[in-house]
Amino acid sequence: MKIGIFISGTGTNMAAICRNFAENRLEGVDEISFVLSDKRNAPGLEKAAAFGIKTIVLPKKKDEPKEDYESRLLQEVRPFGTSLIVLAGFMKVLGHTFLSGYDGRIINIHPSLLPSFKGVDAQGQAFDYGVKVSGCTVHFVDETLDGGPIILQQPVPRLEGDTKETFKARILEQEHILLSKAVSIVCMGKYSISGRFVTLF
Repeated sequence: MKIGIFISGTGTNMAAICRNFAENRLEGVDEISFVLSDKRNAPGLEKAAAFGIKTIVLPKKKDEPKEDYESRLLQEVRPFGTSLIVLAGFMKVLGHTFLSGYDGRIINIHPSLLPSFKGVDAQGQAFDYGVKVSGCTVHFVDETLDGGPIILQQPVPRLEGDTKETFKARILEQEHILLSKAVSIVCMGKYSISGRFVTLF
């Protein structure tokens, strides 16, 4: 299966996927067709280029309606024929226009145990709340914020002496592992969905 990856920033999750693919440790993936960023200066673009992956930069224009931007996104990526879009730190919430073009074929990594701590800075939200355990989640994307059916989750305990930075770093380590696992599960079709529950085979 061919996949495409969307990023907005450092692209460490994207790089983990590319590294696993390069080392033949990403079952079910035949090609990483592109890495797309909505930010021109995203450091992840250089990481993708270093793996020999085609990069695309497609920022949203000032005052551009969301539907128009998403139409441009679709026009840009459709020619690649990718079967799965992986959101790996893509900071825009995709809406109906784009989702309708990839129905059920978009997954996202989020740095909390959903449905807790949705949105930005989930690790900081969890830390400030005083949780004993947080973690990360890979889920299918729907039109709700961080709300689609959950594929995989990995808990990460908050340790005595943790700071926000150390807590975030340990969650990120698990993100790098979990996202590649989920990509392979989806690409190999080793799942089914009943209501909101994802059964893994």
